[in-house]
Amino acid sequence: MLELEDVVVNYGAIEALHGISLSVAEGEIVSLIGANGAGKSTTMRAVSGVRPLTRGRIVFEGKDITTMAPHHRVQAGICQAPEGRGIFPGMTVLENLDMGTYARKFDSKQEYAEMLEHVFELFPRLGERKSQKGGLMSGGEQQMLAIGRALMSRPRLLLLDEPSLGLAPKIIAQILEIITTINQEGTTVLLVEQNAQGALSRSHRAYILETGTVTKTGAGADLLRDPAVMEAYLGVA
Repeated sequence: MLELEDVVVNYGAIEALHGISLSVAEGEIVSLIGANGAGKSTTMRAVSGVRPLTRGRIVFEGKDITTMAPHHRVQAGICQAPEGRGIFPGMTVLENLDMGTYARKFDSKQEYAEMLEHVFELFPRLGERKSQKGGLMSGGEQQMLAIGRALMSRPRLLLLDEPSLGLAPKIIAQILEIITTINQEGTTVLLVEQNAQGALSRSHRAYILETGTVTKTGAGADLLRDPAVMEAYLGVA
C-alpha cells in the first residue's frame, strides 16, 4: 500500500532522514520505534505531505504522491492524527469531528450519520460530550478526539503519531486496544509510539529508527524478543 524509497528530509542544513526506505502492506499495523530525534515524526510528516522531501519517492497504492498536496493525500485515503493531538480547543467535539470531513466529503447525510455513530461506538466518551469544547477535555479524551477526527475522513491508511504521549497507563491500554480494533475493521495503520512494548505486541511489522536511519526491521513479535531491542527500548538488560 505504501512505499518510501530512499527518502531524505532536511530542516534547513540539518538532514533529519538519511535515505530511509520502508513499506506498509494493506491490512497491516506497522510501527516506527526509536528514541526522541530518531526521525519518526519527520517520517510521518513526509508521508502526510506536510514536510517536503529533499530526495526520494513516496508511492501510495501504486501512485507516486511525492509532490501531492496534503489535502489531496487525505482525498486519496491517507489521514494523520498528529503528535500533540492538534485538536481545536475552542470548538466542540462535534465541530472537531466535522473538521475531519472537509477534505473528503460524504456522499449523503446517512453516510455521515453512520460514520459519526461508528466513531461514538469506538469512543463512547465523545458521544457523551459531543457538545463540550475540546479544550475542556482530558488528555485521553483529546487523543480520542484526534483519532476520531482522522477516522471521519474514512482513511485507508491511518497515521498515528505518539497516541499514548502523556497519558495514564489505563488510557494507553484503551487507546492501543482501539487501534487494534480499527485495524481489524479494515484500516491499515502506520504507528509511531513511545510505548515500544505496546506497539510491538500489536504490530505485524516494525522498523527501528536511529538518528534518521532504519537500523532494524522485522515482525513485531520477533523484535519483542530481540536482545538489542529489549535493552534499548523495553528496559530489559
